[in-house]
Amino acid sequence: MKLPSHPFLYAGTRLITSTVFVATLIFAPGISFAVDKDANEDRTELRIKELHAKLKITSEQEEQWSKVALAMLNDAKTMDALTQARVDHAKDISAIDDIKSYGELIEAHANGINNLIPVFSDLYIHMSDTQKKEADSLFREGDIKAKHKHAHKKSTSN
Repeated sequence: MKLPSHPFLYAGTRLITSTVFVATLIFAPGISFAVDKDANEDRTELRIKELHAKLKITSEQEEQWSKVALAMLNDAKTMDALTQARVDHAKDISAIDDIKSYGELIEAHANGINNLIPVFSDLYIHMSDTQKKEADSLFREGDIKAKHKHAHKKSTSN
């Protein structure tokens, strides 16, 4: 049986997949729907500290950075609440309600990213060229690829 190949047929699926991928790169090294309460928030706090250090946020940039951190934490709190609700109802939820719940989770992630964009943009314009280059690398390639690339450069330069 041949499936239809209309280019917009799977647009919704591609949008959801790309949203989850982008959110994963921004908010955590890996996505997981943990049963532990506040798992996203804890992971996000670590991510905030990591990004602060890697981006070498200056005292002059702290005001913009605090808005970025707050947006990330607010998203994590929302994600924790929605994830916990899914876990709490996992055994008695209908298939339709499960799909709706997952949709709410994906929508919350997208809203979190949309809330992050303006505050991160404000920080970004106050960054040095070196900081911007690091931010571009972190967000474009993710930490794992950036670490691998950096390690590869070191090993080939020796």
